[in-house]
Amino acid sequence: MVLVLGFFFANVEIQIEGGHGWATSLPTWRIEHHWLLDIVWGGRPMTGYHAWVFPFMAIFFHFPLVFAWTWSWRLEARVIACIMIFWLSEDFLWFVLNPAFGLARFSPEFVPWHIHWFWVAPVDYWTMSTAGILLLVWSYRGYRQPKCGG
Repeated sequence: MVLVLGFFFANVEIQIEGGHGWATSLPTWRIEHHWLLDIVWGGRPMTGYHAWVFPFMAIFFHFPLVFAWTWSWRLEARVIACIMIFWLSEDFLWFVLNPAFGLARFSPEFVPWHIHWFWVAPVDYWTMSTAGILLLVWSYRGYRQPKCGG
C-alpha cells in the first residue's frame, strides 16, 4: 500500500510541478543556502511547499496509531520506515512517470536538486532505503501473530 501511495502522490506532484522539480517554479518561499540544509536536507533548498507537505505526510502515516489508540517504539519504527519508503518510491516514480524526465534523464546532469549521487542514484536513496529496511525489519522482530479461536 505504501508503494501505491507513492505512485499516486508522484502523479499529484507531476501535475503540480510539471518538469520543474523541487518546487522551482512554484509560488513559494525558498531558503537556498543555510548550513542546516547541508546536514538535514541533503543541501537542497527548503521551500514553503516542502515545509508543509513533509509534516502533512508524517501526520498521515501516524493516523493508524492514533485511530487504534496505541503506540510503541516498534510501531513508531514501522511508521518511520513506511514514511521513508513512501518518499523514496514517490521521488523515483516522479522521474519515471514524468513526461519531462523519464528514466533516461534520471542522472545528476538533469537533476540538480539531488546534489550527492552514488553510482546510479542519489545518496538519499541509498541511506533512506537502508534505514527504512532496517527499521521495518526491527519493527517486526519478535512480533507474534495473535492466535485466533480457542
